[in-house]
Amino acid sequence: MKTDIHPTNYRLVVFQDLNNDHKFLMKSTIATQETIKWEDGQTYPLVKLHVTSASHPYYTGLEKMIDVEGRIDKFKARQNIAKTTQAQLQAKTVKAINKKARKPKNETESFEVSPKTIKSVKKPKTKASPKSTKASVDSKSKPSES
Repeated sequence: MKTDIHPTNYRLVVFQDLNNDHKFLMKSTIATQETIKWEDGQTYPLVKLHVTSASHPYYTGLEKMIDVEGRIDKFKARQNIAKTTQAQLQAKTVKAINKKARKPKNETESFEVSPKTIKSVKKPKTKASPKSTKASVDSKSKPSES
């Protein structure tokens, strides 16, 4: 084994679960300022934990939700905000649709445009330009019918 690689402050420490007040004694190097008197009468450093094997649902088999830091409340608040925002947006959309439906229709509004009507509309004729120089020469030689 290599020397000087292991911690020197390896000692007995009491760990306390804050959910169910379960305490257990084991060795650790964790630094702490608090101490507690253990069952054997000696004083040990104390480390407070939110979740341990004594309170975790996986180890206990209980479906108990532990909400120490308010994560569930924050999630529910975000969920409520999202629902109200979605309801407001939906109400705004319905209001806009109803407003559009109540408008009196003009002749231009009653005309529905579909792709078929767009294709069937012919473009207005513009001034014809000479197709080629040969065609313009031929038209000069022929008398015009006016």
